[in-house]
Amino acid sequence: MTTYETPGCAYCPSTVRACRVGEGEERGPGFCPSKIEPEAILEADAYRRDPFLERVAKVSAVVESEGYCKWTRVEEICQFARKMGFRRVGIATCISFVDLARVFSAILESHGLEVASVACKNGGVPKEEIGLKDEQKIRPGTYEAICNPLSQAELLNRAGCELNVIVGLCVGHDSLFIRHSQGLVTTLVTKDRVLAHNPVGALQLADTYYSRVWGPDKPARLPTKPVSGRARPADGSRAEPAAAPSAAASATSRAPGANE
Repeated sequence: MTTYETPGCAYCPSTVRACRVGEGEERGPGFCPSKIEPEAILEADAYRRDPFLERVAKVSAVVESEGYCKWTRVEEICQFARKMGFRRVGIATCISFVDLARVFSAILESHGLEVASVACKNGGVPKEEIGLKDEQKIRPGTYEAICNPLSQAELLNRAGCELNVIVGLCVGHDSLFIRHSQGLVTTLVTKDRVLAHNPVGALQLADTYYSRVWGPDKPARLPTKPVSGRARPADGSRAEPAAAPSAAASATSRAPGANE
């Protein structure tokens, strides 16, 4: 029997997913967090010990319930902020999304919220100041300012924003913003310049139009278990015995024009 050291929820079969009904310890697979590190799973008491965490957890659940399959994410953010009793919301936006950030800001204000917004290029700090070379710019030979998530966080912190919303920050820059934000952070737009800011499309089409996302160790079949639980062929390769195709792949194969 394989002993797993880290959780592998990504591989939990759709027929199991026992945590949904509180049966992780009884029915969870060997890589279930309930089996690997049950002491690390925080029970409800962890929320009750901190009134703020408890309130965030409760309000989040209420927003999920009331708006389930009815509210857009814009509406969910507005409702979450209002139900939390927040007064000021911050927008950390990519400069390419400023026009949409203005619409979002106006929507937030229409719900009685105060809004502060900061674009990523604030300060106009040249990329050379953080050690980037000219050939590392998007357009060598031109002036390019760095994306400045640390400044975005600091400015919104000073503005007293209790909830900050990311609108299209780059990969990595969003991480820095989240780390330095004092207010809660949620995301409205996840940037994907190729897929019209719908990054899940690359996963849904990973075996067709966007097969380039795979690295050199792409498995012959989509794995059904974490690495440590996979049977290895005699030649030592990483291939796994044939498995049923993923739901995403099946859906793709049925989609009109998927094989065109």
